[in-house]
Amino acid sequence: MPIHKTNKYMKTKIFLDTEFSGLHQNTTLISIGLISECGKTFYAELTDYDKSQIDEWLQTNVIDNLSNQMMLNNSYEGTENVRCKCDTKILKLYLTQWLEQFGEVEIWSDCLSYDWVLFNQIFGHAFNIPKNVYYIPFDICTLFYAKGIDADISREKFVSNTFSESGEPLFFDAEGNMIEKQKHNALWDAKIIRQCFVKLQGVS
Repeated sequence: MPIHKTNKYMKTKIFLDTEFSGLHQNTTLISIGLISECGKTFYAELTDYDKSQIDEWLQTNVIDNLSNQMMLNNSYEGTENVRCKCDTKILKLYLTQWLEQFGEVEIWSDCLSYDWVLFNQIFGHAFNIPKNVYYIPFDICTLFYAKGIDADISREKFVSNTFSESGEPLFFDAEGNMIEKQKHNALWDAKIIRQCFVKLQGVS
């Protein structure tokens, strides 16, 4: 995928994914990943999610896969690719600063009902989201459906061109080295959503 420099006067698509503490109205944000169409990334793991909501599946598949070595950055000025472990108050500050490098922002996600609500909750409510973020989000599921593709298709299989003998999709970096998949990692999933969007542009 070609990487473009950010123009603050252009509209930028940013692809979003989250991990959270359950499919219910009191769910809390565990991690958030975003990647712009030009390849700039933001990834944060939260320290103030409701630990009482963590069940065995979440512990095994999400919590145990979180980083234990992420450092809390104090300044993101000029930083294109952000990694942090912080509480929601700090996340609001850092995410706002990261988004400021773009012009008008379109948020794209996948089955975005929870993702978009949790994104809004970072800023208190929908009227407090950064002013350059368009208030209507877009869903890759709808794009699959509009292109006549089963919206429940495996995203990783859709974007991968190489598969193992067992049929599992394989991924490689620019140098041809195999990349280990990161299941239930918000930034990995955001990157997959971005790749789906690009590939769907070529589907008539």
